[in-house]
Amino acid sequence: MTVLVVDVGTSSVRAAVVRTDGSVVAEHSMPALPDSPAPGLVEFDARSLADHALEVARGALERGGPVDAVGISNQRASTIVWDRTTGEPVGPGIGWQDLRTVGACLALRSDGLRVGPNQSATKLQWLLDEADPRRERDLCFGTVDTWIAWVLTGGAAHVTDATNAAVTGMTERDDPTRWRVATLERLGVGAAMLPKVVDTTATVGPATRLPGAPPITAMVGDQQASLAGQGCVRPGDAKITFGTGGMLDLVLGAAAPDFDTRGPAGTFPIVAWRHGGSVTWGLEAVMLAAGTNVEWLRDDLGLIASFDESHDLAATCTDAGGVVFVPAPLGLGTPQWDFGARGALFGLTRGTTRAHVVRAVREGVAQRGADLVESAEADSGLRIAAVRVDGGMSDNPTFLQALADATQRPVEVSPVREATTRGAALLAGIGAGLHRDVGELAATWAPRVRVEPAGRLDRDRWRDAVSRARRWLPELSAVDF
Repeated sequence: MTVLVVDVGTSSVRAAVVRTDGSVVAEHSMPALPDSPAPGLVEFDARSLADHALEVARGALERGGPVDAVGISNQRASTIVWDRTTGEPVGPGIGWQDLRTVGACLALRSDGLRVGPNQSATKLQWLLDEADPRRERDLCFGTVDTWIAWVLTGGAAHVTDATNAAVTGMTERDDPTRWRVATLERLGVGAAMLPKVVDTTATVGPATRLPGAPPITAMVGDQQASLAGQGCVRPGDAKITFGTGGMLDLVLGAAAPDFDTRGPAGTFPIVAWRHGGSVTWGLEAVMLAAGTNVEWLRDDLGLIASFDESHDLAATCTDAGGVVFVPAPLGLGTPQWDFGARGALFGLTRGTTRAHVVRAVREGVAQRGADLVESAEADSGLRIAAVRVDGGMSDNPTFLQALADATQRPVEVSPVREATTRGAALLAGIGAGLHRDVGELAATWAPRVRVEPAGRLDRDRWRDAVSRARRWLPELSAVDF
């Protein structure tokens, strides 16, 4: 059995034909960078995104098809509104990172509604206020998965899955398949424009825009796809994706966490997946900047010429020479949630070399990874026995050892750098009847390498450095969502 995965990320659109064992037969990708017309704004052309998705899907099928099923993985909470009759978007797609609705989110507090600017709710309100202020048009709303499913099925399917619906800020707390009426009324959103919420592993319908019209049998948010792709299906299983930022996702089980928006240790409840009508819950912890810090070393400071050199250079010294780096160019996420924190280097001396600085940056990201692990354990009450990792930084041996030393846990590296495609393919296989349930995916995990702790990074000094980097911009530190 083979599956086509259409993976729509923040900066690219990829399609891959994947075998039952998770190996990739054929792959095709195109860049799809968003626009930033003004500070804090992140937009994209939804029609162009759909055209790219069709092009890469057909390209992958031409080399590796035919396939038995289709899975869709996507950036979450990015928001699109289109005309139901013409199928054309009525405005720009608004990216999940877009901050234009910060004021609207703060205003909703007075009504007892807590939504963040990274969720879909106020983005949808903004688009409606621009395109349909009197709420008279027959429009459709969707996150990116909804839009791609609509396009692939020729407008026959207007659906989203529970993993994506739950991050819109518009569903009931304990039932992500039900839209919250009070929130919709406050935003001026008509229920008729919202997609039907289905299982992550549901059969949505045939992708008639693709050769052979294979059925779409899974839709899933990118981080949840990565969770499944790394075999994290049992309570306490967790992975961290180290890309531009860093996301830790942990499996809880059938019971929802006892907090609605954010736990005491700074994690968020998520839907890990919904299968057979039953929800499996999880927690997510967020690092706002991970690989961004290595890009800074390369592109802005010129201390390295490539990502690979960061390992080679860092490996020339046994430690960071007392230098500590706090990776907070965009503020701190879990557990502090201090948007006014800023990146900082401490402990510099006349003997500090560029190798020390590069190593300190790698160790700083590893220390933040340990923060995420501690927060997820505190909010879940579960112990993470081993940390599974994917993403661009998972190829760096110096970083992997630093992460093991910071967390004092084994680090297991995904057999593929980006586990999102693999996870979406496995979930689509479940939807197509290949596996009985998600629990069977545990047996698919075979790490490429396992790194054991070989020492300890100083967590007390780290916490002191973080405290000094916080509240650098007090007006931003005062903002909370």
